Amino acid sequence: VTARIAAAVVGGYFAAHAFAAFMTLVLPFARPDRVVTGTLLAFLVWCVAALHAFAARSAWRAWWVPVAAGIVLLGIALTFPEAGTRP
Repeated sequence: VTARIAAAVVGGYFAAHAFAAFMTLVLPFARPDRVVTGTLLAFLVWCVAALHAFAARSAWRAWWVPVAAGIVLLGIALTFPEAGTRP
């Protein structure tokens, strides 16, 4: 149970952070609107990651899915940092 709680909190936070960073790159709004929208949608990602942590068949799977998704999204966001600075 402790591993699943940690996966929900830490893994979910990492996935939500990566999602918010990714959304600031791809949304077609002005920069402040992209940041606010991405942050608000990241709360949904965190909730989905927490639900996944307790629905997964194993604690290992509860960890690797949100962390892998976070690595991919954050990797894309860090690869194209200039896209986030557009007005």
